[in-house]
Amino acid sequence: MWNEIKGRKLRGYQFMRQKPIGEYIVDFFCSRLKLVIEIDGESHAGKEACDRMRQKKLEALGLTFLRFEELAVRYNLDRVIQSIENRVQEIEAAAGNPPGRREYGN
Repeated sequence: MWNEIKGRKLRGYQFMRQKPIGEYIVDFFCSRLKLVIEIDGESHAGKEACDRMRQKKLEALGLTFLRFEELAVRYNLDRVIQSIENRVQEIEAAAGNPPGRREYGN
């Protein structure tokens, strides 16, 4: 997935990988969009309550979350990327940005 979103490939937005935010590290983060993308694999099994609490704390900072199962990323990457693009468009629309506008700051 990283290859699909790095280098501003996703609508011109810069995503960071393994980004520390407060006491947590998120899988992918775009500061301009305040968007966190988490990939839930086997390491998350049995930790759902902790993940929910962590997510709530980060959402309290004004961040938006997208979560995907690791298997979805592996076997349906096109659908995952489309879901991310759809959320980015929703965030752009809510911010008053015209669809498809490319952001090159941050």
